[in-house]
Amino acid sequence: MEQLHLPFEIIISDIDEQIDHENDLVKEIEKLSYQKAEAVYRLENDALVIGSDTIVKIGNEALGKPHTIEEAREMLRKLSGKTHEVVTAVTILYQGKAETFSSITEVTFYPLTEEEIDGYISTNEPFDKAGAYAIQGDAAKFIRSIHGDYYTIVGLPIAELYQRLKKYFMD
Repeated sequence: MEQLHLPFEIIISDIDEQIDHENDLVKEIEKLSYQKAEAVYRLENDALVIGSDTIVKIGNEALGKPHTIEEAREMLRKLSGKTHEVVTAVTILYQGKAETFSSITEVTFYPLTEEEIDGYISTNEPFDKAGAYAIQGDAAKFIRSIHGDYYTIVGLPIAELYQRLKKYFMD
């Protein structure tokens, strides 16, 4: 948000971030972004509120944030040498109106050795990151290619958000 040069305040919503893996994962992540925005909007209904959430999707499986070393190791093994999608959903709530969109970026990892996986896990970076990695951190060295918006992978598609916010601030 700092890159957009707009004033902002971070308010953490207290929603249950569970998704139904039986449903379409993109729709589920969009629902979460809406629920996060709505929880804050109820408290700050005179503000423009942005809620977002990100998942890593490999096939039909969503990789959330690992809770244990073994979960992180398992996720990184699944990503090793393969292409996956990162989906970031964003909801904008303002003056009683809601707008939700998703940005999807493909990411391909180089094959990872067990030593690389263990070394990366030892940085503690995989925890609190969807798919057990942060492209803007030490995991950058594992990325073979990306197809799409880099900032979607980071967790907020800045350019698309800016284009959508223009109608609120520049009309």
